[in-house]
Amino acid sequence: MHTECFPITVLPHLSRLFTDYAESRTPLPYYPLSPYSQEWASRPSSIDPAVRAAIADLHVEQNRSFGAGEKTFANIERLRNGAGAVVTGQQVTLFGGPLFTLFKTATVIRKAQDATAAGYPHVPIFWLATEDHDLEEADHVALPSRRELHTLKLALEGETHNASVGGLKLGAGVRTVLDQAMELLGPGQFLDALEECYTPDATFALAFGRLISRIFAAHGLIVIDAAGRDFHALGAPVLRQAITQADELHEALIRRDKELLQAGYHSQVLVGPQSSLLFLTDAETQARLPLRRKGAQEWTAGKRAYNTNELLEILEVEPERLSPNALLRAVFQDYILPTSAYIGGPAEVAYFAQSQVVYQKILGRVTPILPRLSVTLIEPAIAEVMAQHEIALNDLLSSRPEELAHRLGARSLPIEGKKKLASAGNALDEELKTLTEWMHAVDAGLGRSADVAASKMRYQMNRLRRLAANFQLQKETSLRRHVDALYLSLCPDNLPQERVVGGAFFLSRYGDGLIDLLVENAAQECPGHKALYL
Repeated sequence: MHTECFPITVLPHLSRLFTDYAESRTPLPYYPLSPYSQEWASRPSSIDPAVRAAIADLHVEQNRSFGAGEKTFANIERLRNGAGAVVTGQQVTLFGGPLFTLFKTATVIRKAQDATAAGYPHVPIFWLATEDHDLEEADHVALPSRRELHTLKLALEGETHNASVGGLKLGAGVRTVLDQAMELLGPGQFLDALEECYTPDATFALAFGRLISRIFAAHGLIVIDAAGRDFHALGAPVLRQAITQADELHEALIRRDKELLQAGYHSQVLVGPQSSLLFLTDAETQARLPLRRKGAQEWTAGKRAYNTNELLEILEVEPERLSPNALLRAVFQDYILPTSAYIGGPAEVAYFAQSQVVYQKILGRVTPILPRLSVTLIEPAIAEVMAQHEIALNDLLSSRPEELAHRLGARSLPIEGKKKLASAGNALDEELKTLTEWMHAVDAGLGRSADVAASKMRYQMNRLRRLAANFQLQKETSLRRHVDALYLSLCPDNLPQERVVGGAFFLSRYGDGLIDLLVENAAQECPGHKALYL
């Protein structure tokens, strides 16, 4: 096993706000610390002691329902007795979701370990984002076979529109996707774990909580689902301020959006004229609806209107019906947890640039956010193909399959053909350079026409190179198969492996050893993106 380190910018589709943050040794104005700072570990917790004790009791009850092990309950007692928390979270997705969920969790564990070793006791916590209502992001998982990527999608029964995903029951359809997973993953301990966790009567929240607790049991991961009444009652002061100070918070977010825009960045979360930081669950339909501000003390959710006093009454009697949006969720979380640092992906880092003003208004402090481990896992057979063709991970991430295939075809041409193409190309370039310079000297218009004609001739020369490379590809069919195998494994659909391929695929093949390896590699000696050769 060995690793290679690349700049984080090797990955496509990252926002400039995230890349500037991730590569900066000094904090950007929107974050309390740089991602390289260790200061977060020594910051004293400002959580209310009564809230700490209450949350520890709730952790015990909840983690028992997830089947947590002894190390988790030992960590809960450390939390009760004053330890800080390193926190991450994710939607509750089918079979654990994409690889980056494992990477986030490995990072939170490693950061907690490092802080504890430095003399500042910390525990790792995983926050289940069970109140999200985007089912289309949660009801599927992608698993590769030898030649293609298969998307397993769960068919649910009954009405699910706008319902919080965490509370939805998996139903009988989960047996179908388990059978499909069996065909792709094969029998083994991990498939047994999936079958035990993802049962028809389980909800998304319970199944995911059971699975992630089991996967990280050896590291004492604490798992929290804060969607219930007791958790919302503890965090009610945050929700109350989001109601009573809605206009002030909205103005602060609008100012922050303008600051980001002026600095050349864009906001991750759109803040509209009537936006608020809250969702309201409809008492009859159980749909989770955005609360919108409508004039002084007036609100709407779906087709119903509310005034501020009605919302405060709901918060008092049924606090679980009010839930935070993406910009408030971390603030709500850090009111009820002694969070020293949050571990996030690129989108979450961008959220925090906006959330900073909400933190300051409500909590009077801002939690540092640290980037999660970013890695591409490279299996031995794939590593052999890469070595055979002298291909690095960044070659794949920076080009499309057709481009790489042509490059390999050109490389595999007989030496005689390479020499002839090189000789013809060099001779053409030299002659065209001499000729166009002379024509420019004769007349500027003639020179411009010569440049156009020369460009067409160079295009035809490149076309000859492509024809030769295509012929070689057709002759050596294994080249194209190798290219397809590399992209399928490492960047399917030209997207990073970590965002597409389900962690279940690698867990079924490498077991608990993979988790230990990820925790080991989640230190920050490579602040960018890793290629991890298994």
